This record gives sequence, structure tokens and C-alpha cells, in this order.
Amino acid sequence: MCRKTPVRITACLAALLPVITVVSAQSAAADRFVANLKPLNADKIGTSASGTANLETADGKRSITIDAAGLPPGMMHLQHFHGFADGKAATCPTAQADTNGDGFIDLLETETMAGTTMLPFHDQPASLEIASDTYPVADKNGAAKYQHTVLLQDVEKALKEKFESPSLALSSRVIFVHGVAKDMQLPNSVKSLPGVPAQVTLPIACGKIEAVK
Repeated sequence: MCRKTPVRITACLAALLPVITVVSAQSAAADRFVANLKPLNADKIGTSASGTANLETADGKRSITIDAAGLPPGMMHLQHFHGFADGKAATCPTAQADTNGDGFIDLLETETMAGTTMLPFHDQPASLEIASDTYPVADKNGAAKYQHTVLLQDVEKALKEKFESPSLALSSRVIFVHGVAKDMQLPNSVKSLPGVPAQVTLPIACGKIEAVK
């Protein structure tokens, strides 16, 4: 018990300080999610893309960092998280996603397992615009790094307006990296978005977003 004397009060406050510090640190701690990116279509494109994505929230902001390697070099690579508007859990496609049997898993074939493209990772993610020339460019060694911070409220507002999705729901999303060289020959059976070459949208890596405990 702390008696009301200056010495006693000072001693009690000192004793309580570690507890107060711990509580404050816990309340300010960022929530963190990670996706381990694994190769897709590697046996067809001649390179094995991989990497790690980190997503952290602190002070109402979401910081996104994506480190990728084994990419086709010297070109821009689209990257986004995909998912379902109703919050159903998305998964990275398996070999069964190749429904036409051409040996490639194209963008349209990922939709059954992974859902639709939702949030782009370029200079303005909250725009939700897929077309952009600000996606990361792989260097001559096939490595690329993306770093960006967005206001959480802006992203959640945009997702709600476009998809009626109430939140990021990161644990229900997957991240894709796309793109092979524009001169790579792909069969006509490899499908893409209207007016967009399949070389631009072909998935080359995917990772399930998971919370870090």
C-alpha cells in the first residue's frame, strides 16, 4: 500500500512505471502480415520467381514492402493482392487451376481459387487502378523491391466503394507478381484481360498473406 507521503508516492510511481510502459508498448504495437511468394509457371518461363511481402499497420497507416528475386530482368512487374469481395479465403492456384491443360496457369484461371485483382502495389494503391507505369522494375539480376505507405482509411474506403468489402481482410488474400518478357512466345490459350497482352498478366509468383503472431 502507498501512504500519502512524497517519498512513498514517488516509490509507488516508480514501481508502476514498468507496467505502464509495457501496456503502452502493447497498445502501440503494429499488426503485421507476411506473404512468402513462391514460383508459378516456372517450368514454362525459364525463371523461378520468389520473395517476401511484409505488411504492417501503425498509426493508421499501412506500410508495404515486397522483396522479389528470380524475376524476368529489366522489366516492370505488376503486383497486387487478389481476393473475394465476400471475404472468402483466397488461395494460390495449384496445378488443377490449369483447366485448359496448356501447361500454363494464366490470370483468368487463377480466379476460381484466388478471386479477382483488388489492391495494386504501385505508387497509388488506394486508386485501385490496375493500369500504371509505377510498378517495380526488376534489375539485371531479376531482383525488385517495392516500398510504400498508405493511409489505412483511404484503402478501406476504396475497397468498400468498389467491392463492398468492409476491410482489407488480409488473411483472406493472396499476393501475385506478374509478367514475362514481351517477346516471349505464349500459346493462344493463355488468356489475359481484354486488350492486355498475356505476357503482362501471366502470374509468376504467389503467396498467401498470413498474420504474424
